[in-house]
Amino acid sequence: MAIPCQACEKNSACVHLTDIRPSGEAVERHLCESCAMKEGVAVKPHTMSATVLEEFIKQGLGLKSLAERVCPQCGASFKDFHEQGLLGCPYDYTAFADLLKPIIEKAQEGAARHTGKTPGPSDENARRQATLSRLQRSLKQAVEAEQYETAARLRDEIRTLEER
Repeated sequence: MAIPCQACEKNSACVHLTDIRPSGEAVERHLCESCAMKEGVAVKPHTMSATVLEEFIKQGLGLKSLAERVCPQCGASFKDFHEQGLLGCPYDYTAFADLLKPIIEKAQEGAARHTGKTPGPSDENARRQATLSRLQRSLKQAVEAEQYETAARLRDEIRTLEER
């Protein structure tokens, strides 16, 4: 069963983010492609081939052998994975390793291991905005506490950051 997008609640989530709050708490968010793009998350287009079974048939694997292949831990078949796009458990990676490797390499542009995503320009902008907000709060507190030297230093830091 697909996870619904937490933003629009209409589409299935295909982007899964883990946000780290200032307290260090990790919060997972699940978004559809369009909501992720609205939040500035670059979504690289990649789709699992609809003809995965055909590719395996060309390699000499028949439909019957794929349908019969079952994970000994959870009982999920490779056919289940193909229909749902989800594996049943972590052991499926081992049970279907030879079948999954070409799919993973295709999705990872030739790499057999997931290397993750690098932060995009929007992430840098978000960090800058968070730093500005923190400095502005500190400036306000310094002025209220009549710590004018600290306030002047914070004011200068804010100006420098805003000029970038």
